[in-house]
Amino acid sequence: MGFVDLDMSIAAVSVGMHQAQVQQSLGVAVLKEAMESSEQGVEAMLSDITESLDPNLGTMIDVFA
Repeated sequence: MGFVDLDMSIAAVSVGMHQAQVQQSLGVAVLKEAMESSEQGVEAMLSDITESLDPNLGTMIDVFA
């Protein structure tokens, strides 16, 4: 193994590590986007549920049935 081969190996490892870092960063960005999207969906769903609730529901009992 010569000096040039060692330089090529170091360069190949460096490129491989950089590609792995880019893939990981992309994966984190996609996951973050998915989390934000589902958070907005949950907030909208909870808002719809709370708006549709009757505030008088369950406050009175009809005992003369």
